[in-house]
Amino acid sequence: MEYKYWKNLMADLNGAWLGTYWQQGVPSRFEAVFVQSGNALSGSILDDNYLGEAQISGEVKGRSISFTKRYLITSPAAIKYIGTLSENDDYIQGQWKIGRRNFGRWEARRSGEDLMAELKARIQQQIPQKAG
Repeated sequence: MEYKYWKNLMADLNGAWLGTYWQQGVPSRFEAVFVQSGNALSGSILDDNYLGEAQISGEVKGRSISFTKRYLITSPAAIKYIGTLSENDDYIQGQWKIGRRNFGRWEARRSGEDLMAELKARIQQQIPQKAG
Protein backbone atom coordinates (compact mmCIF):
# COMPACT_ATOMS: atom_id res chain seq x y z
CA MET A 1 0.00 0.00 0.00
CA GLU A 2 2.76 2.44 0.92
CA TYR A 3 4.55 1.85 -2.41
CA LYS A 4 1.38 2.66 -4.36
CA TYR A 5 1.01 5.90 -2.42
CA TRP A 6 4.55 7.03 -3.27
CA LYS A 7 4.25 5.91 -6.88
CA ASN A 8 1.19 8.14 -7.27
CA LEU A 9 3.11 11.13 -5.90
CA MET A 10 6.24 10.64 -7.98
CA ALA A 11 5.73 11.11 -11.71
CA ASP A 12 7.91 9.03 -14.03
CA LEU A 13 8.49 10.65 -17.41
CA ASN A 14 11.51 8.58 -18.46
CA GLY A 15 11.31 7.19 -21.97
CA ALA A 16 9.96 7.84 -25.44
CA TRP A 17 6.82 9.90 -26.06
CA LEU A 18 4.80 10.82 -29.17
CA GLY A 19 2.98 14.12 -29.13
CA THR A 20 1.27 16.99 -30.88
CA TYR A 21 1.29 20.72 -30.32
CA TRP A 22 -1.08 23.20 -31.96
CA GLN A 23 -0.01 26.60 -33.24
CA GLN A 24 -2.81 28.80 -34.62
CA GLY A 25 -4.95 25.68 -34.96
CA VAL A 26 -2.36 23.77 -37.00
CA PRO A 27 -1.10 20.51 -35.44
CA SER A 28 2.59 19.53 -35.47
CA ARG A 29 3.69 16.06 -34.42
CA PHE A 30 6.84 15.40 -32.39
CA GLU A 31 8.85 12.61 -30.83
CA ALA A 32 10.39 13.19 -27.42
CA VAL A 33 12.79 11.34 -25.17
CA PHE A 34 12.55 12.49 -21.56
CA VAL A 35 15.21 11.75 -18.95
CA GLN A 36 14.15 12.35 -15.36
CA SER A 37 16.52 12.34 -12.41
CA GLY A 38 14.64 13.19 -9.23
CA ASN A 39 12.82 16.44 -10.01
CA ALA A 40 15.18 17.38 -12.87
CA LEU A 41 13.95 16.82 -16.42
CA SER A 42 16.07 16.86 -19.58
CA GLY A 43 15.89 15.31 -23.02
CA SER A 44 15.36 15.97 -26.68
CA ILE A 45 12.43 16.58 -29.02
CA LEU A 46 12.33 16.06 -32.76
CA ASP A 47 9.54 17.99 -34.51
CA ASP A 48 7.98 16.51 -37.63
CA ASN A 49 8.45 19.80 -39.52
CA TYR A 50 11.22 22.16 -40.59
CA LEU A 51 12.10 23.17 -37.00
CA GLY A 52 13.90 19.89 -36.33
CA GLU A 53 15.61 18.90 -33.10
CA ALA A 54 15.42 20.70 -29.77
CA GLN A 55 16.83 20.15 -26.29
CA ILE A 56 14.72 20.52 -23.17
CA SER A 57 15.47 21.26 -19.54
CA GLY A 58 13.00 21.62 -16.73
CA GLU A 59 11.52 20.06 -13.63
CA VAL A 60 8.82 17.75 -12.33
CA LYS A 61 6.85 18.53 -9.17
CA GLY A 62 4.34 15.84 -8.31
CA ARG A 63 2.38 15.43 -11.56
CA SER A 64 3.19 18.95 -12.81
CA ILE A 65 5.78 19.32 -15.55
CA SER A 66 7.53 22.47 -16.75
CA PHE A 67 10.37 22.76 -19.21
CA THR A 68 12.02 25.05 -21.71
CA LYS A 69 12.49 23.84 -25.28
CA ARG A 70 15.32 25.28 -27.39
CA TYR A 71 15.86 24.35 -31.03
CA LEU A 72 19.43 23.45 -31.93
CA ILE A 73 19.56 25.26 -35.28
CA THR A 74 16.32 26.77 -36.60
CA SER A 75 14.92 29.13 -33.96
CA PRO A 76 16.56 31.08 -31.13
CA ALA A 77 13.27 31.59 -29.25
CA ALA A 78 12.84 29.63 -26.02
CA ILE A 79 9.48 27.88 -25.72
CA LYS A 80 8.02 27.38 -22.25
CA TYR A 81 5.94 24.23 -21.72
CA ILE A 82 3.77 23.35 -18.73
CA GLY A 83 1.70 20.22 -18.36
CA THR A 84 0.15 17.60 -16.12
CA LEU A 85 0.92 13.89 -16.19
CA SER A 86 -2.01 11.46 -15.94
CA GLU A 87 -2.40 9.15 -12.94
CA ASN A 88 -1.15 6.14 -14.93
CA ASP A 89 1.97 7.99 -16.15
CA ASP A 90 1.17 7.59 -19.87
CA TYR A 91 -0.42 10.90 -20.98
CA ILE A 92 0.59 14.55 -20.62
CA GLN A 93 -1.44 17.59 -21.61
CA GLY A 94 -0.73 21.26 -21.17
CA GLN A 95 0.13 24.63 -22.72
CA TRP A 96 3.18 26.06 -24.50
CA LYS A 97 4.12 29.73 -24.79
CA ILE A 98 6.64 31.88 -26.67
CA GLY A 99 6.68 35.39 -25.24
CA ARG A 100 3.23 36.88 -24.60
CA ARG A 101 1.49 36.46 -27.94
CA ASN A 102 2.29 32.96 -29.19
CA PHE A 103 0.76 30.08 -27.27
CA GLY A 104 -1.22 26.90 -27.68
CA ARG A 105 -1.93 23.50 -26.28
CA TRP A 106 0.09 20.29 -26.45
CA GLU A 107 -0.24 16.65 -25.51
CA ALA A 108 1.92 13.54 -25.53
CA ARG A 109 1.52 9.80 -24.97
CA ARG A 110 4.11 7.17 -24.16
CA SER A 111 5.22 5.63 -27.42
CA GLY A 112 5.15 2.07 -26.05
CA GLU A 113 8.73 1.43 -27.13
CA ASP A 114 9.67 0.20 -23.67
CA LEU A 115 8.33 -3.26 -24.44
CA MET A 116 10.57 -5.00 -21.88
CA ALA A 117 9.08 -2.99 -19.01
CA GLU A 118 5.56 -3.84 -20.22
CA LEU A 119 6.47 -7.52 -20.48
CA LYS A 120 7.99 -7.57 -16.97
CA ALA A 121 4.87 -5.89 -15.56
CA ARG A 122 2.60 -8.48 -17.18
CA ILE A 123 4.74 -11.35 -15.88
CA GLN A 124 4.71 -9.84 -12.37
CA GLN A 125 0.89 -9.69 -12.47
CA GLN A 126 0.74 -13.39 -13.34
CA ILE A 127 3.00 -14.54 -10.46
CA PRO A 128 0.88 -15.61 -7.47
CA GLN A 129 1.63 -13.55 -4.36
CA LYS A 130 2.47 -15.46 -1.18
CA ALA A 131 -0.01 -15.01 1.61
CA GLY A 132 1.34 -14.21 4.87
